[in-house]
Amino acid sequence: MVNLPIERKISPMSNMKTVRAFVSLMKKEKYDIVHVHTPVAALLARVAAKIAGQKNVIYTAHGFYFHDDMSPKVYKMFYEIEKHAARRMTDWLLLQSIEDYQLAINDRFCPKDRTIHLSNGVDIWSKFNREVVKAPNLRKEIGIAEEDIVFTFIGRLVREKGVFELLHAFNRLRKENPNVKLVLIGGLLESERDQESFSELQNLLASPGVLHLGFRNDTPELLSISDAFVLPSHREGLPRSIIEAMGMNLPIIASNIRGCREEVFPNQNGYLFEKENVEELYTSIKTLADDEDMRKTFSIESRKIAEELFDEQKVLAKQIELFNTLTKEVGLYEKTV
Repeated sequence: MVNLPIERKISPMSNMKTVRAFVSLMKKEKYDIVHVHTPVAALLARVAAKIAGQKNVIYTAHGFYFHDDMSPKVYKMFYEIEKHAARRMTDWLLLQSIEDYQLAINDRFCPKDRTIHLSNGVDIWSKFNREVVKAPNLRKEIGIAEEDIVFTFIGRLVREKGVFELLHAFNRLRKENPNVKLVLIGGLLESERDQESFSELQNLLASPGVLHLGFRNDTPELLSISDAFVLPSHREGLPRSIIEAMGMNLPIIASNIRGCREEVFPNQNGYLFEKENVEELYTSIKTLADDEDMRKTFSIESRKIAEELFDEQKVLAKQIELFNTLTKEVGLYEKTV
């Protein structure tokens, strides 16, 4: 493992240092495959690969950097950067989102035969599997009664994750139904503690029925004691948290955005609501809280969808097949980055 620092934003001086470091490393090691992830790091590594004369450059796009919340001018700028980098500096383009895949094909980001819909996946057999994961005393340990209906959220507690809308919707439901609980898994990064919204968030987290657990390493166990999963995010790639929840047989409530709508099928395994719409979110969680039979039906369908579309082994198999083709060997080649 070679650890090279990379800024997660456009910072010319720092970015140039990263490119130089990558060029030096690539010229020294002469890799057979360069596999890049995340928008900024992927762009810098591909620039370096071009300079270093690397072959077989693969970019897995977890979600293109441009998105609908950007102004038209900013959107166009990042769209052109992504498109140019895909056309000029990428040999194989792997897309997790089917919407990103279709856009890349339609707009000719990369040759069609070198563009692959990869999807996303988790370990739904030994890790995120309700038949395997058991936590008989966990509800009691964190203050949840047997009769409580538990909604769970996983993510950073920041505005773009929709946590404010979720807390407002939940607080309204809690006044009507004292048996609902909201479990929040995740924290607030130090860099975000100075934001004006922090004090508002702190007040909302103190509301009755809200259990803020912070960062945890027992996510499967916490999902196993949940009744439904909620992700009201404003933008996503193809969220793993929803896949994890589906693997654990949970109904899903999510915002109707790219990524989420590839995982949540309305009235089949959950509900989609328009992002930032507190009224629609409230209606969705209330409907699930009031209808146990619906929760059971959705939970069964969630597991079926996870097995069919989001099995980690199937996702890995696509990548390994590509690596084998490029290296002409059976098994992963040891000199990849």
